[in-house]
Amino acid sequence: MEAVQVEALAHKIWIAEYRITDLLTQVHPEKWKTSEVTRNSFNQTLENLHKALEGLEEWRAQFEKRPDSMYFGFQTYAEMNAALPRLDGVARAVSQFQNPSLGAQYSQAGNQLFDLQQALQPYLAYLLRNPDQLLYVAQTNLAGCQNELGSALRGQGGPAKPLKNTFVEFHGRRHSNGQPDARTSPRGGKKKSASKTEKKAEPKSK
Repeated sequence: MEAVQVEALAHKIWIAEYRITDLLTQVHPEKWKTSEVTRNSFNQTLENLHKALEGLEEWRAQFEKRPDSMYFGFQTYAEMNAALPRLDGVARAVSQFQNPSLGAQYSQAGNQLFDLQQALQPYLAYLLRNPDQLLYVAQTNLAGCQNELGSALRGQGGPAKPLKNTFVEFHGRRHSNGQPDARTSPRGGKKKSASKTEKKAEPKSK
């Protein structure tokens, strides 16, 4: 689908929105002969339909400007999906409590919106397929490069060489202040006295 065709499709979605919004002005649940519970439930459905249509128009307008945007296209599709069941609920309630002919017009507008959603789906699949294919090709190329690199490096590295255990001998003790102990020699032995103890002289006999 070309960009011009996508823009035309987005414009058709806008026409369907306009038709549904116009039909909603003709609904008057306050005049229905029904219970308050049923009327409140319908009003909630009606409010949710209005919100879905507002969201649809917001995304549709952006998608019409950017028909190549996968994100805008998906959001447009999702809002159409949100509006359709609520529109069906309104159509059934209007047919039952107000006017069967008016309810049929709602159903017709709903069928038109559904057909446009189905026409959009193949284009979204096309947008989603391209990134998926690019990712697959990139992953395949990366795996091929890793296999080629592994084959090229296989067998090039020699066997692991064992390292000899090296014993390091430390000499001297240190006080807590980090200074060597003066009582030990550089090799760890006891330090000898600088002078020998003199013996006392014995008195000579006469």
